[in-house]
Amino acid sequence: MASAFVFPGGAAEAGEDARTAAARELFEEAGVLLAKKAENAESGTLVMSDQADMRRRILDGARAKDVLDLAGLQWSTDSLVPWSHWITPSIEPKRFSARFFLVELPAGQEPSFDDTETVDQTWVTPSEAIARAGELQLPPPQIRTCWELAEHPNVRAAMNAGRARGEEPHPIMPRLMPGASPALLLPWDPEYLTAGTGDSTPLTYHPSWARGPSRFVRDGNAWKHIEAPSGT
Repeated sequence: MASAFVFPGGAAEAGEDARTAAARELFEEAGVLLAKKAENAESGTLVMSDQADMRRRILDGARAKDVLDLAGLQWSTDSLVPWSHWITPSIEPKRFSARFFLVELPAGQEPSFDDTETVDQTWVTPSEAIARAGELQLPPPQIRTCWELAEHPNVRAAMNAGRARGEEPHPIMPRLMPGASPALLLPWDPEYLTAGTGDSTPLTYHPSWARGPSRFVRDGNAWKHIEAPSGT
């Protein structure tokens, strides 16, 4: 049984930038290939059977770039739109700097889990994901991202919002507020600096997206995204 549903992703390999790592992990974990014909490649087009074989070879340990080179392809990362940058709280023993991207599913492709790194999948709208957050065991970054995406009526609007967000970069590093009802505070929470513990990334300006619910609390076995209490 899956412990949690998260977006496809993983660690960057040596020499990879964030966009290339995102494209590679999307292919490995979801089977979605963001690639284009290499400039020096011979004429010809990729067929779906070749795509499946490429994925198998990469999952078996072949270097992704080598597999694409043999197919006359290169990653097409221009379609990836930056959305957010999360940094694991310092209370965690293992920390990550994770960048989230939006991309439109290429025509003719269907996501499929690899049954190794990912063992199940689900296709939901952002609003459905929030409603099923407990069932899906969504971590805070996934819940917050779905909350943000649910504000947009369609893919085009979300992609436009992502491009605008790219002009307002700021990392999101939650801080722990201990107590009888512990909470994870986001940088725009009014108590982020005064009640939070551990490393911080306070806002040096106020991005337009830094609004709405500003903390997470546990509600049974699920995370709940809530507003700060009035008067804080």
